Amino acid sequence: MPQLEASRIVLASRPKGKPTAENFRTETILLPAPGPGEILVKALYLSVDPYMRGRMSEAKSYVPPYEIGGVVGGGAVAEVVESGDDSFQPGDVVSGQFGWQTHALVPAKHLRKIDPSLAPMTASLGLLGVTGLTAYFGLIDICSPQPNETVVVSGAAGAVGMTVGQIAKILGCRVVGIAGSDEKVQYLTDKLGFDEAINYKTTDNLTKALKHVCPQGIDIYFDNVGGEISDAVFRSLNTGARISVCGQIALYNLEQPDVGPRLLTQVLIHRALVKGFIISDYAARFPEGVKQLAKWYHDGQLKFEETIAEGFDQTVDAFLDLFSGANLGKQIVRV
Repeated sequence: MPQLEASRIVLASRPKGKPTAENFRTETILLPAPGPGEILVKALYLSVDPYMRGRMSEAKSYVPPYEIGGVVGGGAVAEVVESGDDSFQPGDVVSGQFGWQTHALVPAKHLRKIDPSLAPMTASLGLLGVTGLTAYFGLIDICSPQPNETVVVSGAAGAVGMTVGQIAKILGCRVVGIAGSDEKVQYLTDKLGFDEAINYKTTDNLTKALKHVCPQGIDIYFDNVGGEISDAVFRSLNTGARISVCGQIALYNLEQPDVGPRLLTQVLIHRALVKGFIISDYAARFPEGVKQLAKWYHDGQLKFEETIAEGFDQTVDAFLDLFSGANLGKQIVRV
């Protein structure tokens, strides 16, 4: 097979504050045929996620930062074009972490076959992938939800948040979502069965609004956002509350350290558990999570929503839109 021309998006410079299109560059490269143990894949769908912003900074984190001039890494669904490993054949649909590229050479051990007959293939990037697993373990393992407890989810119309809320409902909890538009609020209550939802952008006093919709206090908080939203939630915690810290998107683009209320007093008063987590911590238990998520999905108890941008050239714009809350559910690019 002759060399294949591929496009890839690399990090051109590190963002200061909110990322812009100038922080990225599209390059064209030539890929050779796969060697032994390698798979040549053609991307079908690319994942676009808030955590990627953190990897664009040099600050110490739970994973190494992206390199300047390096491909922006992330999840993808692809079709096998040519295989250097007997376990994969041309036409197989696979998922992997090869990032924002139209084609890639990937070690076979880093790919996983997916069966499109089980669920839409994009589910492997969302509900049946890292997104769903993040919701599952972050809620169940850290927060141990019990029937009739009140669960509050920030970023509730995002891919993780909407899954958290639905799982909490399956487990018999009362669920309140916080989102950024009236349309999202209506989606959460009308389509996903949330008991209440708040549009934080049009609410003058979020602390007061939360006390109104959570008259019995808050037992569990799944935090995707941080910032002033979390400050308000902490003011309504019950004794023994559990807080799962999954993301802090409100803070990702700050150029100066954030200064806000000191929340440890509330943690002490209410004897609350606050735990941050990274989904890779649960890698050994992924099969358990996927099995349960798939069962709930096939039983009709779990729904998922996607915002799909059309075309590889829309990848950067789709990423930038995450920070204005333009997406409902999982943000994906159809290559």
